[in-house]
Amino acid sequence: MSDLSHLPAQTLHLARSAGPGLPPEIPGLAEGLRIQARSVRGAFTHWRWAFVWATQLLFYGLPWVTWEGLPAVWFDLDARRFHLLGAVLFPQDLIYLTGLLVFSALLLFLATTLAGRVWCGFSCPQTVYTEIFQWVEHHAEGDRQARLRLDAAAWGPRKLLRRGGKHMVWALIGLWTGITLVGYFTPIRSLLPAVAQGTLGPWEAFWVLFYGAATYLHAGVLREKVCQHMCPYGRFQAALMDRDTLIVAYDSRRGEPRGSRPRGTDARVLNQGACVDCTLCVQVCPVGIDIRQGLQAACIACGACIDACNRVMDQLKAPRGLIRLSTPRGLEAGADPQARGWQSLARPRVWLYGSLLSLVGLALVVGWLQRPTLRLNAMRDRSVMARQVGQGEVENLYRLQLMNASGQPHRVALRVSGAEGLSLLDAEPVLLAPAGAQTVSVRVRMASAPAQSLAGQIVPIRFELQAQPEQGGAALHADTASTLVLPR
Repeated sequence: MSDLSHLPAQTLHLARSAGPGLPPEIPGLAEGLRIQARSVRGAFTHWRWAFVWATQLLFYGLPWVTWEGLPAVWFDLDARRFHLLGAVLFPQDLIYLTGLLVFSALLLFLATTLAGRVWCGFSCPQTVYTEIFQWVEHHAEGDRQARLRLDAAAWGPRKLLRRGGKHMVWALIGLWTGITLVGYFTPIRSLLPAVAQGTLGPWEAFWVLFYGAATYLHAGVLREKVCQHMCPYGRFQAALMDRDTLIVAYDSRRGEPRGSRPRGTDARVLNQGACVDCTLCVQVCPVGIDIRQGLQAACIACGACIDACNRVMDQLKAPRGLIRLSTPRGLEAGADPQARGWQSLARPRVWLYGSLLSLVGLALVVGWLQRPTLRLNAMRDRSVMARQVGQGEVENLYRLQLMNASGQPHRVALRVSGAEGLSLLDAEPVLLAPAGAQTVSVRVRMASAPAQSLAGQIVPIRFELQAQPEQGGAALHADTASTLVLPR
């Protein structure tokens, strides 16, 4: 590492405790050991932790929220129902899930086009849980240099206590994460007593342990290897980015050639760049890359290197922005460090993704608002197409499926229309339970005179389902088309 004797005391301490600079020379990296990222503070770190809190409060807290006496979000696989804030979705509503997935994919494409791997750096579960696990590791074993010393130390009571305590906390976080995930499928207020009593079902126990172990393995053991070797997103992101995409970039025009200098000295006087080669940008990187070598597929755009470099620039009383968010085009043009590149929103791909995103989002909102509370499906009894009864009257048999897509019970009545002389038999009022579905068998009879005049025809008819109006609300209604077969 370059001579840093002229750096301020705080910066000198940070740099000297770091070890050598470039990735092949970083202690532990050359030997194939795990990356030990240094902790850092700054604007991007604060944003990252804000997303950690937001996502985990939502994930861990949502199973505890109730709505009309039921979990607010509940995937009831046994009954094949999905409860969402009082609304009930049936398997027939898979179109909403499809639309949500398409919307999420387009949103990811748009975010990548605008700001690179911003999803990876701030909201990806791998990043979020790695941040949590690293926080535990920092408090159990110390910062980077202490962990490197602990890696090199022989096994003894101190190392066992620190490493064992860390892994125990990791395992508890993974276990609680697995319990929370299963809590979306089995109400968590009944799941926890079953966990405490050891009466979990086989599938519940499997998924608690499986997801808990996956969280422990990915966030605690594999970490950056998931981003580098397992996640496909880093491989195809280049197809979504262009020269106007915001990326985490090192300004080599300003930073090179690297070298140390006394505090307050103008680097240009010494024929040096702004970079003092302290390597803090490398040490804080969770995936262990050197951003000074240019944009790399492993970079998750977390901004940790920006926070570290800005601290060094502050200590040197030099302008910030040696490492910053910029676009490749703006970097080449020497744009101001504060320039964000949002003026390039008029790109065709941005408009394409934005338009598609708006259309899918609008379709989802309109479809959801028009989603019926009551549903009715008619299925003809194929064993008996038509039969004559009484004095020339004709009957057809049907099976009607009634569904209540709400969290409230509804008493409903059936009727039939579409031709003269129709009557509906065996159609007693039905009480549909919340999120309930019921199948009833009915007969549709046509009187003798119209049946004879329409003999041999297939007559369109319509079944209607009417609920008693709720107090202060509109009456609920559903209908469906079918046909009445008349023999010759």
